[in-house]
Amino acid sequence: MSRIGKAPITVPSGVTLSIEGATVTVKGPKGELKEVIDPEITMDYQDNVLTFDRPSDHKDHRSKHGLYRSLVNNMIVGVTEGYAISLELIGVGFRASSQGQQLTLALGYSHPIVMMLPAEIKLEADTKKGANPYVKLSSHDKQLIGTVAAKIRSLRKPEPYKGKGIRYMGEQVRRKAGKTAAK
Repeated sequence: MSRIGKAPITVPSGVTLSIEGATVTVKGPKGELKEVIDPEITMDYQDNVLTFDRPSDHKDHRSKHGLYRSLVNNMIVGVTEGYAISLELIGVGFRASSQGQQLTLALGYSHPIVMMLPAEIKLEADTKKGANPYVKLSSHDKQLIGTVAAKIRSLRKPEPYKGKGIRYMGEQVRRKAGKTAAK
C-alpha cells in the first residue's frame, strides 16, 4: 500500500472541507481551492480526518492514491499557511521591479521583459545596490506558484560557466571549468 496515500490528513480548525461527487473544495483564511479527483479513489471525511482508499493494487490506482492525497494536503496547507518562492537574479545589469501584478525584468537582452502575473499571486521584487536583485512570490496555490516561478526562471536559466541567470534562492548551480589555454 502507498505510504503517502494511506496517511490520514488532519484538517485544522478554521478550514472547511467539502466533498461533492469527485470535487474537493477547501476554504481557509488565505483563500479557496478546488480539485477534481478520480472517482475510483474514494475519500472518507469524518471527525476532521480525511482518508483516501483505492479499489485495487493496479499500478494506475497505486499512483493516483498518493497523488490525490498529496494534492489535497497541499491545498489544506496552502489555505492555512500559504507558499512562498524566492528567485534571485545573478548577473551584471540584471534588475527586477514590480508594479501591482506586473513584473519587469532586465536580463541582459536588448529589451526589458514584462510579465503579468495572476491575481492569486502576491509579488514583491526589489533591486538593491550591493546585493543581487530578487523576486518573491507568495500564494495559497502551490501548483500555480510553482508554474509561475518556473516560467520566470526559464527566461534566463543559470549557466554553468559563470553562474549567471535566474535561480531559486539557495539553489546550487554545478559549475564547469572553462577552457584552458593550450601551449
